Amino acid sequence: MQFLARKLFIVLVVATMLVMAPASAQQKLALCQASANSIHLLDKKLYADKVHGFWLGLSIANWTGLVTEMDKIGGEGPAGQFYTRKDWQSKDQPSIWGQGIPSNLSDTIDWVVAGKDEVWGSDDDSDIEYIYLQLMFDSKQPLLSAEQIRDGWLAHIYKDSETPFKTANGKAENFLWVSNQQAFDLMQHNILPPFTGMPANNPHYDMIDAQLTTELFGILAPFRPDIASQLAYLPIRTTAYAEAADIANFYVVMHALAAGVDPAKAIEPQVLRIAQQARAELPSNQYPAKMFDFVWSLYQSGIPWEKARDKLYQRYQLEAKDGYEITNKKLYCNGCFAAGINFAASLVSLFYGEGDMQQTIKIAVLAGWDSDNPAATWGGLYGFILGKTGVEQAFGRSFSDKFNIHRTRKGFANNGIDNFGQMALRATAIVDQVVAQHMPAITAAKTAAGAECWHIPAFVAPAVSPL
Repeated sequence: MQFLARKLFIVLVVATMLVMAPASAQQKLALCQASANSIHLLDKKLYADKVHGFWLGLSIANWTGLVTEMDKIGGEGPAGQFYTRKDWQSKDQPSIWGQGIPSNLSDTIDWVVAGKDEVWGSDDDSDIEYIYLQLMFDSKQPLLSAEQIRDGWLAHIYKDSETPFKTANGKAENFLWVSNQQAFDLMQHNILPPFTGMPANNPHYDMIDAQLTTELFGILAPFRPDIASQLAYLPIRTTAYAEAADIANFYVVMHALAAGVDPAKAIEPQVLRIAQQARAELPSNQYPAKMFDFVWSLYQSGIPWEKARDKLYQRYQLEAKDGYEITNKKLYCNGCFAAGINFAASLVSLFYGEGDMQQTIKIAVLAGWDSDNPAATWGGLYGFILGKTGVEQAFGRSFSDKFNIHRTRKGFANNGIDNFGQMALRATAIVDQVVAQHMPAITAAKTAAGAECWHIPAFVAPAVSPL
C-alpha cells in the first residue's frame, strides 16, 4: 500500500509539472491551429514569413513589370500593338516615353530579380508603403492621422528643388507622378488628407496612385477587411477620390482576406473566392463593379486572356462604357495611368493566372498600360499567401532579402538599407497594436498562446436591409 501511495504521488507530481511547464513548439503550434468558428488564430512566426513573402513577391513583380511599363496602351502606332503570351522572353519594345529605346533593366521581357548578394531598390510601388510601415511602427498607432501622413511624406520625400536624382533628360526626379505629386505639392501648402485627394484640389484623383501605396494595410489587419479598410481610409484618400478610392480599397480587402488562403490547398478557388468577396465591397452601380463583372464574364466564356484584354480596351478606352469616362477627358495617353483601365487589366491577370504566381505576374506584365503596378499588387498578394519559403519554391531559387529605401526616398536609418525580415518584424509589432486597439477584448482563456499567436475575432458582415 505504501509503495502504491508513493507511486500515485509521483504520478501526480509529474502530471502537475507537465501542466505547469512551458508549452513545446508543437503544443504552441497546435494552439495556433485550433480555431473556433468565431476566432481566427494566426501564428506570429508564420505571419512574419508571409510578410517577408509580401515584400519579396512585390519586388520581383514590380521590377519585372518595369520592363514593359507603358509599352502598350492602345491607339495608333507600335504602342497599340499589344503584347501576347508569345512575347514573354522576346525583345522588349520601347515605352511611350522611351524615345525609341527599350528598357535598360532587361533586353528581353523576362524576370528582373536581385540575387542573394544584391539589393532590391525601392520604387513607387513600395516606397510610400514603407513610409507608412515606419510611421505606424514608430507611433505604435496603426490608425494614422492626417498630420502624421503629411509629416511622413514631407520628411521622407524629396522636393524637386532638393532631390539628388535626375531623369535621363537631366530633369529633377523625386519618383512621384500625377496624383502623388499633386498631393505632395498640396501638403507643402499645409493642405491635409483627405483634401489632398479631392477633385477640387487634385485633378488626378482618378489615377492609379492610391493602389500602389495602400495594399500594405490589408496585411496589417489579417482576416479583417473591415479594420483594414479603416486603417487605409485616409491613406487611400490622400491621393484618390470616388471610384479610384473604391478600387484601392478592393485591393486592401483582398490582402486582408488573403490571410485565410491556405497554400497547402488548391489556391485558385480560394483566390477567386476572396476576389468575389472584395467585389461585394464595390458599389454595383459604378464602373469598378461593372468592370469586374465584365472581365469575369470574359474569363468564364473561355476566350484567351489576350482577347479578353482586347475587349476591355475596346469597351473602356474606345467606347467609354459602364460610366468609365476617362477617354472623354482627352488626357495624355488616354488616361493610361488611370485607376480604372489598370484595374480591369489587373483582373485579367488575376483570373487567367488561375492560382499560379508566375503565370499571374507574367500576364500582368504583358497585359499593357501601367504594367508594373498590377504586377506588383499580385506579386505582393501571392507572396503573402505563399510566404518567403513558398515564393522561393515557386521560382526554384533564393533571392536577396536586402532593401534600399533610399533609392527613391530619404531620412531613414542605416542609410536606407533594410531587410525584409526586419520589415516583417515591424509589421508583426503593428498587428499587435491593431489587435489591441481595434478588436474586441478577448478572454484570458483565449489568450493562452498569446505570445505565439493572435486570436482574431472573425469579421461578421453587417446585415443590410433592402431598400
